[in-house]
Amino acid sequence: MTIHSCKSIRRFKMNRPIVASWLIATCVVAHAATSETLSEKLKRQTQEFSDAGQTGDKAVLDRYLDPEVVFVNEDGSVLGRQDVLDGAHPPLAGITMSIHVTDWKMRRHGDVAVASFVDDLAQNYHGQALDFKYRSIEVWKHKGTEWRMISSETLTLPEDPRAIQLTPEVLHEYVGTYQVTPELTIKISLQSDRLFVALNDGTPSEMKVEVRDVLFTPGRSGRKVFQRDSQGRVTGYFSRLDGRDILVKKVS
Repeated sequence: MTIHSCKSIRRFKMNRPIVASWLIATCVVAHAATSETLSEKLKRQTQEFSDAGQTGDKAVLDRYLDPEVVFVNEDGSVLGRQDVLDGAHPPLAGITMSIHVTDWKMRRHGDVAVASFVDDLAQNYHGQALDFKYRSIEVWKHKGTEWRMISSETLTLPEDPRAIQLTPEVLHEYVGTYQVTPELTIKISLQSDRLFVALNDGTPSEMKVEVRDVLFTPGRSGRKVFQRDSQGRVTGYFSRLDGRDILVKKVS
């Protein structure tokens, strides 16, 4: 469009210097306003693709997906182009969403470009506000005059759950020494109304309570799910990560 605009201006045979200067400035400004770097172009396409994923706009998804794309969702499912298109639907009634591409980074390698970014998804779920963040790596390939997505992989960025506060008496029930083996010793201590955990006398980290007997360390994945005997005394906990448990027994 910029080139065509400049050419149409040149059809007028105006030779006065001030007019010529104005024409040159117009072309330069127009070009600057409409030209994109590759990074800007792919970020725009990524934003349009993310928007389309929320609204179910299959035409936009189809425009950017390569026929041989490998698309890995945050739940680990591996999809092809048709799978993505078939799964695109508008949100249900009572749900509104907006998504923004953030933390954008891109590197070009010949006809291939690799982009890393975070999708920040804000959702209104029947009047309740929710926020999700997803880290994606996407690969784009230059084909003809277009850039098409040939690969995408997305991970959910975990956030800490909301913590609750238990009484110091209940918190004290978790205090003690725990072991997986004698070489792996975990100590839980109570300072005022705050619990701390340390491995093999290392630096203590604060723990928070998600619900009674389920504790977590802020900024880390996993949970400590405490076990009790028939009298209600803590006997140990399961260190749970991604559905896998390691039993840690209380020894004192």
